[in-house]
Amino acid sequence: MDARRTRTDREWSVLESASEVLVERVGHLTDLLIAELRAHSPQYDIAVPADEHWQQINEALRYGIEAIPAPRSAPRRDLEYAEKLGRRRAEQGLPLDLLLHAYRKAGYLVWDELLDIVTAKDPESLPVLVHTAAQMWAAVDRQAATVAQAYRNTEEDMHRRTDERVQALLDALLEGQDSAGLVARAAAGLDLPEQGRYAVVALRAERRDGREQFHRVTAAAGMRFFWRMRTDYEVAVVALEPETGLAELAAELERRCAGTGGMSPVVSGLGELGLARRLAETALRTWSCASPDLPHVRRIVRLDERLPTALVVSQPELAARLVAEVFGPLLELDPGDRAVLLETLDAWLGAQGSAGRAATRLYCHRNTVFNRLRRLEQLTSRSLSRPRDLTEMTLALDAFRLSTG
Repeated sequence: MDARRTRTDREWSVLESASEVLVERVGHLTDLLIAELRAHSPQYDIAVPADEHWQQINEALRYGIEAIPAPRSAPRRDLEYAEKLGRRRAEQGLPLDLLLHAYRKAGYLVWDELLDIVTAKDPESLPVLVHTAAQMWAAVDRQAATVAQAYRNTEEDMHRRTDERVQALLDALLEGQDSAGLVARAAAGLDLPEQGRYAVVALRAERRDGREQFHRVTAAAGMRFFWRMRTDYEVAVVALEPETGLAELAAELERRCAGTGGMSPVVSGLGELGLARRLAETALRTWSCASPDLPHVRRIVRLDERLPTALVVSQPELAARLVAEVFGPLLELDPGDRAVLLETLDAWLGAQGSAGRAATRLYCHRNTVFNRLRRLEQLTSRSLSRPRDLTEMTLALDAFRLSTG
């Protein structure tokens, strides 16, 4: 039967008469429905206070019964209340399937009661009542759809607000706030221990064809990732399992991101994320001191493997004085000539002091490497065979790259 067909006058009369009796029995129906719901699941009593539950079911039943004989143009107070109830149950945490079960069960109770009333009052009108069944169940379906949509909308809004609060807490930790209350709230929101193994990665993702070549992984073997966006780069807070180290983390990111990144050492708790973020940013800045065309340079750099360079990056004023002190005469050369000498020094350092391997990288004879290095020693008045001089020249090379970007 078409649920939207026009009711006959006889049907209106039967429904109106039965509904008048049914409204007087709302309290009894409420008691019956509460008892059946409790028998079905203890979650109803856990999620909803007893007095509130009874009152709200009573109102929902009353509005639903009043809607049975109401004309189509009448205001749908039953739907308005269903929307209100859906929001409330989402806030209380009652599972949606139990909420919909309550609406279906209410529909059965109301229909059975209508049958009993018409049978006792006017049994000859039972066939007329049966003709209205499709329309009544269509109304119940609409109530259920309304309550479900309100529930889902509220649930999504709650998740969004929760996510925003958690992200704000994570941002505060990354900015260096470490009060006990903040750490505790962040731990609860992120489902992480306050004390644990954490690292922070500052990642600069490259863009190709207008798209970032980067996949924000949320989990990998022994790792959980929590991402935050900054103006020029992404920040990842990584929770590490006891058996997972920085090498595994770097390898995971190398596979997923085409850009460069800096990684902090492991810290021992959420309260140290501000320090870890600063160290990760420092590690990322050491990339401006690297020679990206050399094969030994990794895209994801660890601060614990670049501490001398990190010292240079952290003190730009002292770095500038170091360049002037060590490379002073070198800076007066023709830029092309200077670049050749510094490239040779970089290749020789990258080859662990092997002139032969450096020559291979530079596509020249090993004697050419020796000649350039001797000239470099003469210009700087330093010897690459003396450890202190070698350290100064290595740091000066990093500082020079830092100053030239």
